[in-house]
Amino acid sequence: MASSHGSSQVPCPSGRGRDGMYRKDREPSSPHYRHVRSLPDVCPKEPTGAARGLRDGPSVVAEHERWTVYSSKVNLPAALNDPRLAKRESDFFTKSWGLDFAETEVMPSFYLPNITREHFGPYLQEMAQRERIHERCKTICPNKDDVDAVSSVTTTNHEKSRAELEQVPKIFMKPDFALEDPATFNAVLPWSHFNSAGGKSSRDMASSRLLQEKLSHYLDVVEVSIARQISLRSEAFFHAMSSQHELQDRLRETQQAVAILRGRTAAMDRIMCQGPLKAIRTALTRNNCVKLHNKLKLMAAVHQTQPTVQLLLSTSEFVGALELIATTKEVLQQELQGIHSFRHLGSQLCELEKLIDKMMVEDFSMYARSDLSRSLKDEPQVLEKERLESLVFGLLRQRKLDFLDIYNEEMILSVKCIVTQCVVESVSHIEEIDTEVITKLADQMRLMTFPQWFDLLKNIFESFLFFLQRIKATLSVIRNVVLELLDSNQKNRLLEQTVAGSGAQGQSAAPGSQLLQGEAELAYLTHEGLFISDALNEAQQQQMVAAAGGQEQSSTAGSRLQQSRGEAGGSDSASGTTESSSSREQGYQAAGGATITTSEDMMPTELELGRVANNIQELLYTASDISHDRCVKVLMARAKDGSLERLSSAEFVCLSQAVEGFAKDTEELCCRRSVSLKGALQSQANRFIHRFHEERKTKLSLLLDNERWKQAEVPAEFQDLVNSIADGRITLPERKQPGQEERKPGEFLVVDGQKYAVVGTVLLLIRIFLEYCQCVNDIPSITTDMLTRLSDLLKHFNSRSCQLVLGAGALQVVGLKTITTKNLALASRCLQLVVHYIPIIRAHFETKLQPKQYSVLRHFDHITKDYNDHISEISAKLVAIMDSLFEKVLSKYEVKAPMPSVCFRNICKQMAKMHEAIYELLPEEQAQMLFLRINASFKLHLKRQLARLGVVNDGGPQQGLVVVDVAFYTENVQVLRTLERLDLNMAEIWEQKR
Repeated sequence: MASSHGSSQVPCPSGRGRDGMYRKDREPSSPHYRHVRSLPDVCPKEPTGAARGLRDGPSVVAEHERWTVYSSKVNLPAALNDPRLAKRESDFFTKSWGLDFAETEVMPSFYLPNITREHFGPYLQEMAQRERIHERCKTICPNKDDVDAVSSVTTTNHEKSRAELEQVPKIFMKPDFALEDPATFNAVLPWSHFNSAGGKSSRDMASSRLLQEKLSHYLDVVEVSIARQISLRSEAFFHAMSSQHELQDRLRETQQAVAILRGRTAAMDRIMCQGPLKAIRTALTRNNCVKLHNKLKLMAAVHQTQPTVQLLLSTSEFVGALELIATTKEVLQQELQGIHSFRHLGSQLCELEKLIDKMMVEDFSMYARSDLSRSLKDEPQVLEKERLESLVFGLLRQRKLDFLDIYNEEMILSVKCIVTQCVVESVSHIEEIDTEVITKLADQMRLMTFPQWFDLLKNIFESFLFFLQRIKATLSVIRNVVLELLDSNQKNRLLEQTVAGSGAQGQSAAPGSQLLQGEAELAYLTHEGLFISDALNEAQQQQMVAAAGGQEQSSTAGSRLQQSRGEAGGSDSASGTTESSSSREQGYQAAGGATITTSEDMMPTELELGRVANNIQELLYTASDISHDRCVKVLMARAKDGSLERLSSAEFVCLSQAVEGFAKDTEELCCRRSVSLKGALQSQANRFIHRFHEERKTKLSLLLDNERWKQAEVPAEFQDLVNSIADGRITLPERKQPGQEERKPGEFLVVDGQKYAVVGTVLLLIRIFLEYCQCVNDIPSITTDMLTRLSDLLKHFNSRSCQLVLGAGALQVVGLKTITTKNLALASRCLQLVVHYIPIIRAHFETKLQPKQYSVLRHFDHITKDYNDHISEISAKLVAIMDSLFEKVLSKYEVKAPMPSVCFRNICKQMAKMHEAIYELLPEEQAQMLFLRINASFKLHLKRQLARLGVVNDGGPQQGLVVVDVAFYTENVQVLRTLERLDLNMAEIWEQKR
């Protein structure tokens, strides 16, 4: 098997190569493209004498030079399998390896498969095509050696030809070579050689002959070069000539085929096209006649427009008349444009439309006036609903969007009339008021008693509520018409978008249909089928359908005209409104739902309709505000002379509740919180609060000035009042019926299990702040003012009681001889009761306030602090009384018999009096704390006196005497009630030893 430096191919089951063959990797040093080299002749037959026949490789026959392994070019198997040797020398191996070497049969290997020709089948099948291509390329492209030989000869000839051509002067090669040019002629034929003085000499003849031969030689050189170039390009030239002849033959055949095709086309036109085209022309003529007939019918319908409009206006069918006018104008602009007989109809219809606008505005004004001026109770909410809908739609149809202003003006006038009518009806039932003398309504209202005026106010409130309900119902009908029209506009817009989308799809499908038609014609020309007539029939049917659609669209306006005229002719005053609504629906929903009438363009846009809907809601708000404004005038007319300020709290609460109820009802009805009436009530409430507060503050001042600060009995009704507060009912109790059994008053006021000894002023104070809380319950809007005034009242009670008790003002005001400890303890207990109720009052007011108003509650914190300070001052005053007594008595104390001393006897007597004065007034804990403070003061003064006397804790007789007095003091103090377990700690009177 031969081996070479190239890549050999063997079957590769793993499929590493693209073609299923395994290729060995090339040597990296070998170039990718190299010349084909034949194997070296390692065994030449006979060496020749030529040096060219020798090879560079080693020869085993004759050694010419020293051979090394580096001179090897092929391997041993290649040398043994040299295909150029007929047979191998028999002594090739024996000469080197001995006679024993001979060919023997080699046993096949058990590890190698048996390779047959079938294994090379896929490879040979794959390489067959490549081999054929290779052989064809060899025939086209000559062998490289031949090409090199030819190219070398050609190169030699070309160089020889170029050398010969270079002998030709350059002047003959110039593109502007012309013998007519004297300079060129003289350069080619130098006549100067022939201009000798004598005749023609032999030398001139030789020169001319030489010149002629030179020019002939130049000519031969050029002709040879031209012939050579022609011979080199002869093959391409003859190929172009043969292609030209072939092209002329094909053109001749094509001309004959075109002539045959034209003949067939003429026959097809004569046989198959002329008849169908005549049928199509007849169908078009018929369609034109139908269109003409429809135009005439449309003109007849337009001619009847004005009489029909007059008939509709006679029955107040404004909407139908407007729709008919709009449709007629549309027909005149689109279908009947240029008709001479209708040249003035457009302007007449415009004038007629303006007249209808004025009629609709006047009719709506009359409707609003009649609707708002009729009775409020006996008639239905909406007057002639169908008429109202027709008027509103007509006004919207004509873009008369200011019709709500007309309704607003009529509404203002009606509100004034309602108040006047209510006052006149109320005054007519009062005999005390002479309407002839007192003509002004405000003066008449001021002459009424509060119950009469209050009944009048409630009647006005009720009338306004009926009035607002009627306005809301009427505006709801108007709003429904607006919303219906808005919904219709949205549906029409969606319909237009759908139609536009389907039209775009149809346009995109049109090129496809043209392509299909072209394919059909191509199939006919190819197979000579008979289906082009079917295609023409389909096209004719499509044209007829399109014509029918256009005719339907063009006749839509005419049908609407005829339909409107028929409705006008068959309608009467009873059914005219229903028919107008149906014609209105037909006006903005075209026949079949596919045609949008031009009346749509005259309708308001969605933005304008939205504004109208908002204006309707604003009109309802305006009605509520106007009603509240008129009620404010009624209220202020009554309050002009200050009569509302003089109302009792119950009467003002009734007035406030009535106003709050009316405001709440109008807010629920109109969805708007009008503030004018509540503002007026608030101003009156401020005046009422001021008077209410001043009355109670004055009353409290009078009670305090007359208070003798003695314990008062507690009536049963006050105990019930306190109990109700404890149960969470912070309201005034109902008045006791005369027949109920009277209960005995109690000695103490029991609050949450604690007994409070109080004065009568405090009992009335509790009722007074309950009156404040009751006003807040009845009039929540005055909560902040009431809180401020109640805070002022509590501060006034605290400061005034401090002036009267601690400041001893009661001595001059009431005429008390002195302010006793009992008076002080009683005042402290009253203040503690008020402090107990302040958090309850605060919590009650907090429920009536808004979160942003909680800051005003800080007044209660300040008041609580002031009251606690006052209580502390009273306690300090009681301690100060005993402190001054201790200082006065103990300053005379001497440690001597008899014991107990007189000083200690007096002290114990005063302590007993103090205890007797306060133990029933103060609770046990407070009494013990008070006596502890008094005891601390006593120990301090005794300690000072002992220090001054020099008595020390030395166990001497003086100490014994002091101990006896201290024991007497301790015994007397601890014998008092609630002070049995009081720790006096008398050891503190002795100085500590240092």
